[in-house]
Amino acid sequence: MSERPPTSHDVARAAGVSQPTVSRALRGDPRVTEATRERVEQAARELGYVASDRGRSLATRRTGRVGVVVEDLDNPFYLELLDELHERLERGGTRMIVFTPRHDDPHGLERLVDGSIDGVVLTTTFLDSPLPGLLRDRGFPFVLLNRVVDDDGVTSCSVDNRLGGELGAQELLDAGHRAIGAVFGPSQTSTGRDRELGVRAALRAAGVALHGMRRGPYTYETGHAAALELLGVDDRPTALFCGNDVIALGALNACHRLGLRVPQDVSLVGFDDIAMASWDLIRLTTIRQDLRRMAQIAVELVLEPPARPERVVLEPEVVRRDTVGPPPA
Repeated sequence: MSERPPTSHDVARAAGVSQPTVSRALRGDPRVTEATRERVEQAARELGYVASDRGRSLATRRTGRVGVVVEDLDNPFYLELLDELHERLERGGTRMIVFTPRHDDPHGLERLVDGSIDGVVLTTTFLDSPLPGLLRDRGFPFVLLNRVVDDDGVTSCSVDNRLGGELGAQELLDAGHRAIGAVFGPSQTSTGRDRELGVRAALRAAGVALHGMRRGPYTYETGHAAALELLGVDDRPTALFCGNDVIALGALNACHRLGLRVPQDVSLVGFDDIAMASWDLIRLTTIRQDLRRMAQIAVELVLEPPARPERVVLEPEVVRRDTVGPPPA
């Protein structure tokens, strides 16, 4: 007959400490001295003890898990954002659970508040999403990351997307372009709406009209199809602002298909600064979001919710590479 598995009480007796001290030592509580922690860890190893998440959850009323809602795993931006979130949660001993619901999923709320997680980070929220309000009404800890909603009672962390749009358009204006087109993201998202507002504001201030535009999801297909339409005519724009880097990649390949050189014939600006934007074959000029800082702030806000809702807005920056030049003569 096999022996019963060791318990935290067995570890406590072997280490000569109390059972609560074992729990605190194994979860990295700073109140436990280094010598005591090492003694407890050694006893746990010798006994083959593995801490129980379920037992810890019952004792602390916390699961040690945080959910992250993301609907667009095809977009490299979100894969990079998830990586940053995972690293920061892992450092604090918290596990990350990824939820990939559909925008119209009627059971999304129940899955989040079923007691399996301590809080949630929402990364792909639409402007009309009822989820933030429902979570707030339930008193469930959450933070919007990357996107916002028009509700001052919701905690969020994002870049200043309107300023980013202005910076992107200004980069093209400063290069001498006056026939500037755009491929914007979806208008039902704060990123799509605000980046477009920024571009239009910068052009309006310069007395320049938008020279053609398209709008669509943040996909390669959107950029490719839109650029073929906008650039495949005689009176084409000499530059395109793209709603994100993935759209810009689609536009870049459309230029290749049309026989247009970048930036000699057409200039392109993206948004996000995903890793691929810096590849030697791409070298995309873009607007950078500091994902590392955004992830750190979001983790802090969801694990230690502020007494009052906070809206943290970070400043974007231009990353100049090789896809912007003067307009063709």
